[in-house]
Amino acid sequence: MKLFSGRSNEPLAQGVADYLGMPLGKIDIHNFSDGEISVAFEENIRNEDVFLMQATNPPADNIMELALMLDAARRASARNVIAVIPYFGYGRQDRKQRPRVPISARMFLDMITALGVDRMLCMDLHTPQIQGFANFPIDHLYARIALLDRLRMLDFNEETGVVLAPDVGSAKMSQSYAKKLHIGFAVIDKRRPAPNEATVANLVGNLHDRHVLIIDDMIDTAGTIFNAAEVAMNNGAREVICVATHPVFSGKSLQRLSTPLISKVIVCNTIQFNADALQDKLEVISIAGVFGEAIRRINTGQSLSSMFDF
Repeated sequence: MKLFSGRSNEPLAQGVADYLGMPLGKIDIHNFSDGEISVAFEENIRNEDVFLMQATNPPADNIMELALMLDAARRASARNVIAVIPYFGYGRQDRKQRPRVPISARMFLDMITALGVDRMLCMDLHTPQIQGFANFPIDHLYARIALLDRLRMLDFNEETGVVLAPDVGSAKMSQSYAKKLHIGFAVIDKRRPAPNEATVANLVGNLHDRHVLIIDDMIDTAGTIFNAAEVAMNNGAREVICVATHPVFSGKSLQRLSTPLISKVIVCNTIQFNADALQDKLEVISIAGVFGEAIRRINTGQSLSSMFDF
């Protein structure tokens, strides 16, 4: 087994390598003067299980880099090529919402299928049914393996804490957290008048005098989070803590998260980012151990499902 990293999130890959007690594989990735990407493995990978770690968040160079790594590994006679994608970019474009648009999530999986990937390892897909787009195994990990230990330290109970789903789409995930933490649950009925815009229609649940956890799979522009925090405080919440797996942080997200309405922001390190604007409000939870354990079990043929027994 050998683990290699693209340039999208090298600190996370190093954390995974440290968990496995092995060095990162040697690979040379650089850009030519015209912007084209060059990829070359600098060690023998013949007949090895090769794990290629690369998040596919924008810019599109991250996807191109992964594609070139996959092709190079296959041409170098790797036994199995496993794409480890902490954040699956284009995962929200999983269906046709209007005429004459692509299904980008399907197209991306078709592309890496053609490149000869044998398996994919990812975390908190925006829509789990994306797994049905591929004809190879996809192991879907959950950030709550790492997040629950931190959230239990908050010591909330049914009377003092509540998980607030910011929209109906995140209700299932939020319910799972509420059940594991033994606290209440509430949900916001949200409307989207345009892409990256959201308005609140209704609130179902009691937030009065409660500590509110807003849990979602990602924070992109933070419009959804900001609206949910505003609803929570307007309905008598004590404080609002935002929790998300993927810190996409685009547009006005850092400005919105800096609002006094939100007391703390807890995210995972699936995406490398610079969020100095949030200062002490931000807490980053490493999921290197989750990916490291999954990779170890894949290599040794052990069950991954037992990782979720908690």
